[in-house]
Amino acid sequence: MKNFDLGGLMDDAGLTAITEFAANLCDAPIALVSFVESDRQWFPARTGLEVTETPREISFCVHAMQSRDIMVVPDATTDPRFRENPLVLGDPHIRFYAGAPLVAEDGTQIGALCVIDTAPRDGLTAIQQEGLTVMAANIMTMLGLRRSTNITNQDRDEQESKFRILADTMPQMVWSTLPDGFHDYYNARWYEFTGVPVGSTDGEAWNGMFHPDDQERAWAIWKHSLATGDPYEIEYRLRNARGEYRWTLGRALPIRNESGEIVRWFGTCTDIHDHKMIQAQREVIAQELSHRIKNIFSVIAGLISFSTRHHPDIKSVADDLRGRIMALGRAHDFVRPHSDTSRPESPPNSLHGMLTELLSMYAERISIQGDDVTIDDRSATPLALLFHELATNAAKYGALTSPDGAIAIHTRTDPQITMLSWTETGGPKVDRPQADGFGSKLIELSVIRQLGGSVEREWAPEGLNVEIKIPTSAIHRPA
Repeated sequence: MKNFDLGGLMDDAGLTAITEFAANLCDAPIALVSFVESDRQWFPARTGLEVTETPREISFCVHAMQSRDIMVVPDATTDPRFRENPLVLGDPHIRFYAGAPLVAEDGTQIGALCVIDTAPRDGLTAIQQEGLTVMAANIMTMLGLRRSTNITNQDRDEQESKFRILADTMPQMVWSTLPDGFHDYYNARWYEFTGVPVGSTDGEAWNGMFHPDDQERAWAIWKHSLATGDPYEIEYRLRNARGEYRWTLGRALPIRNESGEIVRWFGTCTDIHDHKMIQAQREVIAQELSHRIKNIFSVIAGLISFSTRHHPDIKSVADDLRGRIMALGRAHDFVRPHSDTSRPESPPNSLHGMLTELLSMYAERISIQGDDVTIDDRSATPLALLFHELATNAAKYGALTSPDGAIAIHTRTDPQITMLSWTETGGPKVDRPQADGFGSKLIELSVIRQLGGSVEREWAPEGLNVEIKIPTSAIHRPA
């Protein structure tokens, strides 16, 4: 392998373009070029993975490079060779693997070009297998050219021909530009989708294919990428051959030479119209469900009010219950607004925003400070019950009963634990109650049983202090 001079290939632009191509072609989150040595495998080009090397003994590519064809592992958890592998049990949680061997003409086993998924898959399509094989051949061609001192025009033409064949087999539209952004190449899929004559969208004419409302935005983002070298990514509406506009995801990365200068831009366009339409339908359904849930809260609150007319002796209990239900309703409407008009000014995943909405009647008496914790619809209701109960108790017995009383809410979060503190000052002297009432049990139900956290209360002379610890994963689902 020394003859190939592999050491200078780390983060090579050409190899990186291939891994990006492989990930797009195979619809996989991870694609790697792996070179296997005596004690390690290392990745000169990586898409979707930050790690640059792993020990040889846990390498999938060791097996792939010993094969003549693409090695496919549909589900690593059921494969005796890999089910105990640390890369399966831990990060990056490999389930599906497909690797094309990198083997020189003299039989030297170098490594593999592989794609990885975190979910099991049946395999690759025929086009994907052919594409992975061609790209692996391109890598070996590139390595051979590095070893060779005489690179002929025929070698370069053959490599370009393979690239064009591969690009034309991809389901995505593929394009390339000069360093200044001049579009000089589109694959066959682009012309098939748009229906325009070959060459008619070279230069800057591509922008005219976009919806008029998207053209200025797309041009501004593209100029920013050209000026900074930042990756290009945008969703826009692209006119197809029937004159219809379909939502499309455009992406591009720069290819740089050894000096870091951009020598080309390589990009793809992916039709995401159906996905966008499904998202829009789901949003309509979600808003309708949210509206009905809000109505249910209102109906229940109304039934409670109606019941107290005939049973005035339970009015205080009913008022507490109605307050809790309305707090749940406000929390639900905050994180799941049923319409644009009901959408809050704060982001719907903001704990500070929800507390501001929930405790608005005490706005001048309650301060909210610290990290703005990200919440979701699952955690919003128990958190709303928790703070509503604390505020209600403060208004009945604590700091809010005194004109000088105040409450400070402080929030702090990290990937593991979120800390919430409630500190009352300036109110009457408080003593620990002889027994926990329903409100205390409701607080524990919200924090401990629903969110898996803990709550500690201190009845200090200057006021009640409450410290709450909740796993961050219980407050906001990972994306």
